Amino acid sequence: MSTTPAADFAIAVLVSGGGTNLQAIIDATVSGDIPGKICLVASDNPDAYGLERANQAGIPTGVLEAAGFESHSDYGRALVELVARSQPQLVTLAGFMRILGAEFVDAFRGRILNIHPALLPRHRGLNTHRRALEGGDSEHGASVHFVTEELDAGPVVLQARVPVLADDDPERLAARVLDKEHVIYPLAVRWFAEGRLHMKGDKPWLDQVALDGPKILDELSPAEYEMQ
Repeated sequence: MSTTPAADFAIAVLVSGGGTNLQAIIDATVSGDIPGKICLVASDNPDAYGLERANQAGIPTGVLEAAGFESHSDYGRALVELVARSQPQLVTLAGFMRILGAEFVDAFRGRILNIHPALLPRHRGLNTHRRALEGGDSEHGASVHFVTEELDAGPVVLQARVPVLADDDPERLAARVLDKEHVIYPLAVRWFAEGRLHMKGDKPWLDQVALDGPKILDELSPAEYEMQ
């Protein structure tokens, strides 16, 4: 578990687009729900609105486009250098649309969280809302997980569920899932910043107990949900 004082806890956020989950994390740091600060917002897309959100909040930004790099590995090493300069204790992916290679995962192993718009292990990858509807799912949702080399396959920490309604289309379903993402992602980041959440081996641990499966938002006890 982390021995770093929570107030000094530094978080890097990687974005590629609008950054609504970034905004949820920004808001949680400002309110004190996350006891730490965002030290960097980095993007592979210079036009990502997430960079503007960071600028408005006075957060340092960095852009590293993939064009010009000869290989995925070269890009990964450059991304490690960019992020490492801000000395984060946690890296969060908030709609970062590039697959991270071994170079990045190794550099920050056990310290990378991602938010995925599906109830993992179902619907890894893209187009999760359409696939949930086409698959006849009765339930859908979002998952926070630790990042490993395999896409969307790292240990899942926390999930939130929404029912799939008869008149849903991908856009309506996505909007309800996104509302849940904005709740569970800051919560998982807070757990990590407080030293309550970490990864040991291939399992996530919360409050010194190994999780055999993800925590479910609607089933959390007050002790699990509240700040310690």
